[in-house]
Amino acid sequence: MPTLLSRLIATALLFFVFLPGAFADEYPTKPVRLIIPFPPGGSNDVVGRLVAQQLSAKLGQQVYVDNRGGAGGTIGTEACATAAPDGYTVCVISIAHAVNPALYTLKYDPIKSFTPISIFASGPNVLVVNPTSPVKSVKDLLTLAKQKPGELNYASAGVGSFQHLGAELFKLQAHVNLVHVPYKGGGPAMQDVIGGHVKIMFSSLVQTTPFIKSGQLIALGTGGSKRIPVLPDVPTIAEAGVPGYVAENWWGLAAPAGLPKPIAEKLYSATQAALKAPELKAAFDREGAAVIEMSSAEFGDYIKTEIAKWAHVVKEGNIHAQ
Repeated sequence: MPTLLSRLIATALLFFVFLPGAFADEYPTKPVRLIIPFPPGGSNDVVGRLVAQQLSAKLGQQVYVDNRGGAGGTIGTEACATAAPDGYTVCVISIAHAVNPALYTLKYDPIKSFTPISIFASGPNVLVVNPTSPVKSVKDLLTLAKQKPGELNYASAGVGSFQHLGAELFKLQAHVNLVHVPYKGGGPAMQDVIGGHVKIMFSSLVQTTPFIKSGQLIALGTGGSKRIPVLPDVPTIAEAGVPGYVAENWWGLAAPAGLPKPIAEKLYSATQAALKAPELKAAFDREGAAVIEMSSAEFGDYIKTEIAKWAHVVKEGNIHAQ
């Protein structure tokens, strides 16, 4: 007959076998922290807050935003990587997550330190110029850039930003020499382009659409693989003169590595339900972003592909973090 000790051991083993599933059934029992590794107002913050609102409804607990900006997004991302893998700390990751390994010495591994949950959406960049610029098309820009190598300036939100990398990709694929003028944020950069101090910017569509609609900026091309509904008359940069050019920002949800699979699956299901909410899709449409469907595994593979792509741009562009 089994001894008392053996029965206790068997009971304990059963407890630990079913514990993750039991926790997942109850999860979440308290508010969930969503780290956004950038200050309020940028595309990461806009997208993250839209998703957080819907996730709160789907999970039945508040998903509250914790903006942890600094060092190109690495400070907030590190805070997520080192948090307990219990589902109560998650973070927004974006294209910056793929770019930063090539720019910084990180205290976390962009793949191994995280559990990829779900991609949210993507939005292309958009090539814009000041209305006073003589450049009226992508081909005009290519012609002028080849006539005046190293004389045309473009603004960006800073070294390593989506705006910067999108412009460097353009330079590599179009074989032109444009001069980078970095600013401390996308807002100041855009205001100087609107003011005519710098004529060109490869901006985030989410940030720029209102100024295109108002006529303060002229859109020459978008960086997606196809035209977008919010600017249907604007060609893609690829079709307008730089074949193969694609520069799209993207946003998604990640958690610390070691997150129990049942909790990861519950977060994935809740995120997918949130992304199907009509009000969220409508908000993304207004911002020029498109919801993307991927499994968690596909999202993990996509991140690896993006890291390789942008590492090449950083290397070829001889880009260094400041």
